Amino acid sequence: MSPRKLAAPEDPAISSSALSPPSRRQFVSRVAAIMAAASIPTAIGKASEPSNTSMSSGQSKEGPTDTITTKDGVEIFYKDWGKGQPIVFSHGWPLSADDWDAQMMFFVTRGYRVIAHDRRGHGRSTQTGDGHDMDHYADDLAALTAHLDLREAVHVGHSTGGGYIARHGQSRVAKAVMISAVPPLMVKTAANAGGLPKEVFDGLQAQTATNRAQFYYDLPAGPFYGFNRPGAKPSQGVILNWWRQGMMGGAKAHYDGIVAFSQTDFTEDLKKITVPVLVMHGDDDQIVPYADSAPLSAKLLRNSTLKTYKGFPHGMPTTDAETINADLLAFLKA
Repeated sequence: MSPRKLAAPEDPAISSSALSPPSRRQFVSRVAAIMAAASIPTAIGKASEPSNTSMSSGQSKEGPTDTITTKDGVEIFYKDWGKGQPIVFSHGWPLSADDWDAQMMFFVTRGYRVIAHDRRGHGRSTQTGDGHDMDHYADDLAALTAHLDLREAVHVGHSTGGGYIARHGQSRVAKAVMISAVPPLMVKTAANAGGLPKEVFDGLQAQTATNRAQFYYDLPAGPFYGFNRPGAKPSQGVILNWWRQGMMGGAKAHYDGIVAFSQTDFTEDLKKITVPVLVMHGDDDQIVPYADSAPLSAKLLRNSTLKTYKGFPHGMPTTDAETINADLLAFLKA
């Protein structure tokens, strides 16, 4: 089980100028065709214990806990509600399990068991300074699925969360869903001419390192949910909830995570996945551009269905939850 290698962008090094960010207005407008990252981890289902995680019992003297601890000492927070076939939700950059509230409430009231975790460095999980790469993300998720003994699970990932099943096999996985997901590769390279220039991601890192409090407001208020489009009606609650989740996590994790979601090449991982996969993507996604993501991933997958949503933004599980939830339910029942 060799680690995935990062793609070599046209300019492989993060320049020192990355910490001298452009003006907020310039950056938000430049970013309006990019990013977010971080959902279907390609390392979900291995029955055996992953190499970097402990299989703690999840029990304390007081009773069941809501965390597991990895072998490198990272506590991973998770939610586990209901009974029935398990649905595992993996969030995007730089959010938390809370980003799935609309989906978890929908499915738990329809007889499913719903599970979501905060990725390491995000939300309520440990703000560790290292391990912020797709292999660690996948290993942590595999440890959680083994700890909870999930079988015949449906894995649903948004953005960065759409990049982690092949690494640990699919013995525990029944189906998978990639929503606005980053695979196969976001950054522009010699072999990926349609990708985004590395300078876009350098800019994301600069904003995260120097003024993420403002950046984490501007991004959801603009391109993430399509609130910058003519006629859009921004929801202040949605914007502030995105900001709240982002600020709960660690700046270092978010900074490193930008490299993970932009430079990891998932091409070979996608080819290994044999379970049915629903690929859902809005054609007005300003964060993970449609043309260089969903159609390419669907072609690489052996058993995929591509569903394109006209005019939907990157954050469509929130803005268009009714539509997304209905389509997810139909895929689960098919």
